[in-house]
Amino acid sequence: MSEYADLILLSNCIFTATEEIPFSGYIAIKNDRILSIGKGLAPTELIGTNTKYLDYGNKTITPGFSDVHCFFTGYSVGFVGIDLSAATSQEDILNSIKEYAKGIPADKPILGHGWNSDTIQPNGTDLLDEAFSTRPVLLFAKGCETCWMNQAAINRYQFTPETCYPESYVRFLPDLLGDKDFIIPEFKRYIKMMNSKGITSIKEMGFDDFYGFTDVLEEMELNHELTLRIAFMSQPVGAEPNIKYAKDMEQKFKGDYVRFSGFNQMTDGLILKKEGHLLEPYEGTTITCKKEIDYEKLEKQVLEADENGIRYTLHSEGDGAFHEILNIYEKCRKKNGKLENRHGITDLELTDPEDEKRMAALGVFGEIYAQVYALDTYEGYVNAYEKVIGERQKRYLNYRSLIKNGVRLCGATDLPLLIPSIPESIYYGCANYGSDHNKRINPENGLTVQEMLDAWTINSQYAMEREKEFGSIEMGKKADLVIFDRNIFKTPMEEMLLVQVEKTMVNGKIVYTKEEDL
Repeated sequence: MSEYADLILLSNCIFTATEEIPFSGYIAIKNDRILSIGKGLAPTELIGTNTKYLDYGNKTITPGFSDVHCFFTGYSVGFVGIDLSAATSQEDILNSIKEYAKGIPADKPILGHGWNSDTIQPNGTDLLDEAFSTRPVLLFAKGCETCWMNQAAINRYQFTPETCYPESYVRFLPDLLGDKDFIIPEFKRYIKMMNSKGITSIKEMGFDDFYGFTDVLEEMELNHELTLRIAFMSQPVGAEPNIKYAKDMEQKFKGDYVRFSGFNQMTDGLILKKEGHLLEPYEGTTITCKKEIDYEKLEKQVLEADENGIRYTLHSEGDGAFHEILNIYEKCRKKNGKLENRHGITDLELTDPEDEKRMAALGVFGEIYAQVYALDTYEGYVNAYEKVIGERQKRYLNYRSLIKNGVRLCGATDLPLLIPSIPESIYYGCANYGSDHNKRINPENGLTVQEMLDAWTINSQYAMEREKEFGSIEMGKKADLVIFDRNIFKTPMEEMLLVQVEKTMVNGKIVYTKEEDL
């Protein structure tokens, strides 16, 4: 006797990530898995007296999406402590935090977020020092790109407003991640936000040993509180890569929701600051990179991890860094020409075609931020990059060349730099519009809708080594699914930003529905 489905989903637009063209058909779900999938109507042998139907008509059903490069730590900083978004002056901020301080323990630092750095420009530490001479005060501006601190906070956390970026947060992280009254509710809100975007899995960047946050992950998984699958990495910033920690985490987390996924590290910096490492000098200069990069040390760290079966992702902005990273990966263990461990490269802003072929031959995956085009106008992008790299600007974010040369691309956002939105990534990654929506930036470099969906589904699960369980709609795989409010394959690109997630399912259960936001 055939098994009866608990639930049957019907749609005229099912994208499986195993076929290029969506089809009209059904998805049968039993418990947490896909029992059957096919074109046309569901066979009668799948239908029992308790089988439920959900008919989505012309709405699109896809596998659940995966963002393979997120920083919850950086995201949560934007919500820590007191909300200062209503402040219009330094005095407003000072008065607000004085009142706020009365309601929290005297031994706790004073934290805040959201003040407007465009209209408020604090002048040194004097005002805060006068009010709080020994108690640390750390107030992040909106966007967290700068902060206002007193000297006690500078002494405690060992960074300044001039170095207020995630890699400097190391000494702040115990206070942030150790405050369970804040961090657990915030993480639950984060999960809900991700589910609302159709995200069912993430690869989360955790600095060093994640400063105790792995205990939160363990507790939430044991309590069945997770509706987001989390593969976390260690990004060494306060110490060298810890192989023992990595091996311990691999053994500790073997469940359905939480896994350890290796190390993540920066190499070069921003091309516009001439800190991206280029193969040829920046325009009008003899400079290939203003930043010192110790590739020899990086190679030693990667090879040690590789010998222990631990994966790496390395950031590459310029084509010089891209080249050097591949030189390192070529020295890693191989089987039939492919790397034994699934190493990856993030950013991929400027890449050389011959090295793209090397990348594909090694089986190295790429993590791309297609939504990055939303950060500037056509003129802003083209003019800025032509000024520093000239004609090479035409190869900036050349996803088409990477795909053509056989590279597996994965969807990512570098959250909180960007918040995941699949329609937005299609709009910017396929059509290559700038934020002004007027003109396409190097449109020949863009992807197709199907390629972009592949990047966010099956390819991203490959990057987390879980493509046998998730990432496509196939019999036996977990029922992590997303329903959009229309047929995204027939949606004109100029309307793509209007597309919304209607429902998100994890393990066959609805974890988000659009009505929740109405």
